[in-house]
Amino acid sequence: MATLESLRRDHDRSQVTGFRGFGRWLRRQLPTGLYPRSLLIIILPMVILQTVVAYVFMERHWQLVTERLSAAVTRDIAAVIDLIEAYPDIKDQDDIIRIARERLDLTVSIEPGTELPAPRPKPFFSILDETLSERIERQIRRPFWIDTLGDSRLVEIRIQLDNEILRVFARRSQTYASNTHIFILWMVGTSLVLIGIAILFLRGQIRPITALAKAAESFGKGQKTPDDFSPRGADEVRRAGLAFILMRERIERQIEQRTAMLTGVSHDLRTILTRFKLQLALSGDNPELQHLNKDVEDMQSMLEGYMAFARGESEEDVGQLKLSELFEKLKAEAALHGKSLSYSIEGDDEVEVRTNAFTRLVTNLASNSRRYATHLEIGARNSAKWLTITFDDDGPGIPENAREDVFKPFFRLDEARNLDASGTGLGLAIARDIARSHGGNVTLADSPLGGLRAVIRIPV
Repeated sequence: MATLESLRRDHDRSQVTGFRGFGRWLRRQLPTGLYPRSLLIIILPMVILQTVVAYVFMERHWQLVTERLSAAVTRDIAAVIDLIEAYPDIKDQDDIIRIARERLDLTVSIEPGTELPAPRPKPFFSILDETLSERIERQIRRPFWIDTLGDSRLVEIRIQLDNEILRVFARRSQTYASNTHIFILWMVGTSLVLIGIAILFLRGQIRPITALAKAAESFGKGQKTPDDFSPRGADEVRRAGLAFILMRERIERQIEQRTAMLTGVSHDLRTILTRFKLQLALSGDNPELQHLNKDVEDMQSMLEGYMAFARGESEEDVGQLKLSELFEKLKAEAALHGKSLSYSIEGDDEVEVRTNAFTRLVTNLASNSRRYATHLEIGARNSAKWLTITFDDDGPGIPENAREDVFKPFFRLDEARNLDASGTGLGLAIARDIARSHGGNVTLADSPLGGLRAVIRIPV
């Protein structure tokens, strides 16, 4: 009993797994864009509905009409055969042929012989052959031969009599519902018209959503919103566009207020520090004032860090920056400090970024590695969608549990990798702020060189 229950559970589990696998495969096959998905939502039900209607029409109406027409022609042929057998005289047969032509609209001839031609191959769509053959077998019950392919306007039927062959030509429209193609043409034509109207309508509805997505993407990359952007489209899209504009204005005001506050505070403190430095300079070379001089220098360094942090999100136009030129400068600075630096670039050398901010981002990470490592390798890969820059060094690294904390402003480690005695704890915070203002991020991991790996990844 337990074995049967476990087998049933395994079977149910395998079915669920199979359904989930099919669902994942189907999701991969479906388009990802809103425009093609919307078209699919409109077109699929229309195609399914028309397929069902066409199937029902073919099975019911078309086949029913064809059966009735074929039955009527078969009855007429059976009546002609009965008349021929009832009046075997040749003169009477001529009258029968005339009556069939004038009254029944059948072209009839009586030919000598008892052998029928070889059966013709059936066409692919053989509803007429099947229906007509069935009616002749049921009503006439004689050997016969039919040809529905020779002349598209006529159907030839040969019936074997006692010593003769009755040859009958009937119009195709008498035996077959041949005008049903008009229904199919109308159905397909109206479907194409409806699909065209749906495409035009959807294009007009998707355009405002696309404009909103581009505006949000530009803002996320730290670029200016397109000048022609304004909420348009359906009410829901307009509300989303208006909410985006209000959100962007709030964020810009907060950035401006933060920048103004830090700039003001730093300016005021710098004025006081200038007075301190002047007073210390007037005091002469007093050994007791050396510690005070050191404190003033540390405060000066901290103020410079605050100013850099304040400028990290300030407004700056987007421009072109050559990665090779930036890396060459970093390589020269590393050589001045007795350190080695190598770099490689995959893809386009030029990138479109806020040049000053992006230069500060790369410089902060390179300086951080240079301070605690002897060798730094920089790898840049500029693809169609993302710019990825990797910094690998052979320094002491940062513990894994502290790799997120070091991005917090003013955070210090006991053996701070991102700080020295004069540091402010803002280097990595500024780096991540600049990366995120470009719509990307900075992450830390273990380096294959044994130290720390820092990765910049921003959309392009």
